[in-house]
Amino acid sequence: MTEPRSVPRSDRSPWNWLLIIPIAVPLLTPLYNMDSPRLWGFPAFYWLQFAFILIGVTTTSIVYQMTHRRAGSPSPAASTSPSEAGDE
Repeated sequence: MTEPRSVPRSDRSPWNWLLIIPIAVPLLTPLYNMDSPRLWGFPAFYWLQFAFILIGVTTTSIVYQMTHRRAGSPSPAASTSPSEAGDE
């Protein structure tokens, strides 16, 4: 009895490049190396930290929605024609 061939998982999607944004933006220290502008009395450093969290959540959500496979969607292995799969 032969075991079914497993299709290697490919995580190589161009959408994954968006995940560099929440990593790179907080590293740009000139963005928050200041006291003003203040938002509701909080210095820029504090409210920008919350903005960075929102950026991370947003980009992660977008990448997830664009790259995950739904339960009913066909896998790449299912796209082969029957003549190609039955030649063995």
